[in-house]
Amino acid sequence: MATVEDVLLPDIGDFSDVEVIEILVAPGDRVEAEESLLTLESDKASMEIPSPITGVVKTLEVAVGDRIGQGSLLATIDTGGDDTRAAASGDPAPDADSPPPPAPAPSPPSSTPVATESPQAAVADTKSLEVRLPDIGDFSDIPVIEILVTPGDIVDLDQSILTLESDKATMEIPCPAAGTVESIAVKVGDKLNQDDLLMTLLSTADAEPSPDAKSDAKSDAKSDTSTADQQDRAAQRDAAQDPSTPKPEGLTRAPGESEQRKAPVLPRPADMAAIAQGRLPHASPAVRRFARELGVDLNQVKGSGRKGRILKDDVQAHVKRMLSSGATAAPAGAALPFQLPPAPPQDFTKFGEVETLALSRIKRISGAHLHRSWLSVPHVTQFDEADITELEAFRKEQKAAAEQAGVKLTFMPFLLKAVAGALEKMPNLRSSLAADGEHLIVKHYMHIGVAVDTPNGLVVPVLRDVDKKGIFDLAGELMSLSTKARDGKLLPGDMQGGVFSVSSLGGIGGTAFTPIVNAPEVAILGVSRSDVKPVWNGDNFIPRTMLPLSLSYDHRVVDGAEAARFTHLLATLLGDMRRLLL
Repeated sequence: MATVEDVLLPDIGDFSDVEVIEILVAPGDRVEAEESLLTLESDKASMEIPSPITGVVKTLEVAVGDRIGQGSLLATIDTGGDDTRAAASGDPAPDADSPPPPAPAPSPPSSTPVATESPQAAVADTKSLEVRLPDIGDFSDIPVIEILVTPGDIVDLDQSILTLESDKATMEIPCPAAGTVESIAVKVGDKLNQDDLLMTLLSTADAEPSPDAKSDAKSDAKSDTSTADQQDRAAQRDAAQDPSTPKPEGLTRAPGESEQRKAPVLPRPADMAAIAQGRLPHASPAVRRFARELGVDLNQVKGSGRKGRILKDDVQAHVKRMLSSGATAAPAGAALPFQLPPAPPQDFTKFGEVETLALSRIKRISGAHLHRSWLSVPHVTQFDEADITELEAFRKEQKAAAEQAGVKLTFMPFLLKAVAGALEKMPNLRSSLAADGEHLIVKHYMHIGVAVDTPNGLVVPVLRDVDKKGIFDLAGELMSLSTKARDGKLLPGDMQGGVFSVSSLGGIGGTAFTPIVNAPEVAILGVSRSDVKPVWNGDNFIPRTMLPLSLSYDHRVVDGAEAARFTHLLATLLGDMRRLLL
């Protein structure tokens, strides 16, 4: 039976009277679940409202220019209900408004035996399930680097189906259900975003057979349903269609009716950030996606739509202007404060044999970030030394106890605890400069990033709450993160949220270096190899183990005197860790 459902505007946050600026469907159109129905505009952001169900648009209840709020009726959609089943059995679908047919006259008992099934018997119900990309953090346009299954493969729950590579990490996407792979919707090299279709899966679920289903499976005769049952089902259907009718808990849908779903739509995080801060360009999500594909910075595009809204034609016209002027469209977010001329190309083959190798993805991404940080952050580096003679002796004494605890005790956990103690007393060095350049965001948590050298390049996993963990706990966590980094199994969340970074070259060598600030952080500590040096104690020279320190900082936030006080405080803590208890 046909079922007409109302589509209401879901909760879109603390906003009301949101204007309809575009309607994307018309009566008679067939829409799929999650397909966009219309576009709303609130302040400087626009959002597309998807359909919560699959069906045919029956009526549209809003028009362009209408202002609507949560719960407003948007459209009515005919979901089809039992029509497909009825057509398959050769019977016309009954009109929802027609009275129920009279009960058939009782037939005389037949001498032919009829096979029956127990009501508790279950049959396998195979259904096609769409597998979409889940939420994997604040990332977009993530490339597929490996597909681990093929059509026809049988997969288990949580079995990996493909591999993505985002920024400095690779991640495997698990299957949300068990079943057989029906088709794969992506290929190696595709760039994906949250909710993109990955594949379709034939999943098998056990369902109790209904009397109608058993009758259809055994013969083409009509099911023998009583008038009372049909009236009860009609009453349930009418109650489901009437929003004012309370629905008792545990009420099940009639056989063949589609399961009713609530619209799960919430504003995108980027839209909410734009509404709150007004920093994103005034464009729809579709136009933003189109601009990303062309490498256009929407901040440089002038909109011709209502209220300065950027349209697709504006993006195309911008690209044509850039090409005609001989310039190239810069990738979004790559704008720098200087218009530096590019280096002239060189033909190295005239000097001898050469080989061209592709940079790893980690080096390409981190290289662009480091270049941006180096040009946009005014760097200054403060050099100092710390006397770690007693600390090294204590570390060596505790190596046996650490091995019994299952960890390898290096110098890094002690350094992290000392850095956390210094940051606690000097919070400016664990802050970030706000986007307006006029405010300082001080972070009241102690997450510290540690640079790890891997075969594919440098990555910076983050250790969380360093100030709340012991030396052995930090040593174990360092071992785990370092292993994941070298195996390429770090998740995006493992490299986010740091307030300060540490880069140690002590295991390789060197006396000092200038590390690049890992923006939006404002400082980074470089540590070189410790060395035994003669140190004057007032009477004579004595051998002491000295550790070189190199602190690079953002001079917009940290002054030179403050940086010198920080390295001096850090050296004092490393010289006597008991001061951390004071």
